Amino acid sequence: MGSAQAADTAKGKEIVNANCAGCHGVGVMGAPKIGDNADWSKRVAQGFGALVDNAVNGKGNMPAKGGNPALSAGDIENAVAFLLEDAKVKLSDKQNTKPTVAKAAEAKPKKEAAAAPNAEANAQPTAAANAAGAAKKKPVNTFNRLMKSRAEWNPPPFEDGIHDPENEDVYALQQPKEAFASMPSNAFGNHVDWVKALENGDINPRFDRMDPNKKPFVMDLNIVREVKGSMPNVVYPHKQHTEWLDCSNCHPAIFIPKKGANQISMASILMGEKCGVCHGKVAFPVSECRRCHSQKK
Repeated sequence: MGSAQAADTAKGKEIVNANCAGCHGVGVMGAPKIGDNADWSKRVAQGFGALVDNAVNGKGNMPAKGGNPALSAGDIENAVAFLLEDAKVKLSDKQNTKPTVAKAAEAKPKKEAAAAPNAEANAQPTAAANAAGAAKKKPVNTFNRLMKSRAEWNPPPFEDGIHDPENEDVYALQQPKEAFASMPSNAFGNHVDWVKALENGDINPRFDRMDPNKKPFVMDLNIVREVKGSMPNVVYPHKQHTEWLDCSNCHPAIFIPKKGANQISMASILMGEKCGVCHGKVAFPVSECRRCHSQKK
């Protein structure tokens, strides 16, 4: 490990997309946003090394290693270097410091080398200790089950937990990774920007399955649901939904069209009720709070 210039920013980008974008993409709880020069310039004033150390050890609302204990200190360094590069932050010589975790990593081999003469006598205990250490390091629970690695994004239908793998017809369906390859991307949900895809004409959903020429009745109305505590209020946009859905899809079976008549909770949504009737099944899954909680208080 070393300075920001020595880091692998290409690898860092992969790590950020898989582990960090959920919070840093929109600045959850004051986290510096991806690509925001002002946010990252302020953070790096303390030096590149200190910034990496904070990411490795955790600081404030951010858990150690972003909540993924499987990441190494080198992975974190690569990720931080990418975030600074992406935000076009230029480091001064004074700011381009080494993380203290690098010093610990450099000192460790020397200690092991000094113990080499007794290696044979301690072979079995050491092996047992290493096995125990490996067992402890293995994460039992991930920080957020919805923040999957890139390799786990958009699995084939027979592995997605929604379709029946015993049905042989499932294997004939087009795989999402193939279908989404040309779509505009984002860092959340199933990693497709569906609104942008609709606006660009990348998709042309049929408003009426029996009549390809029928035009939608677009309703440009935002519904704001006030939320208790510090969480931003929920904004539900009718426009983006009615551009390809008829009102009868939601009203009155799922949502009663009357103020105060609907009890909605995150628990019910994640259990497949209310918004979860579609989202997570036939629409992008719920994985980023700020997609809906978007109105600041």
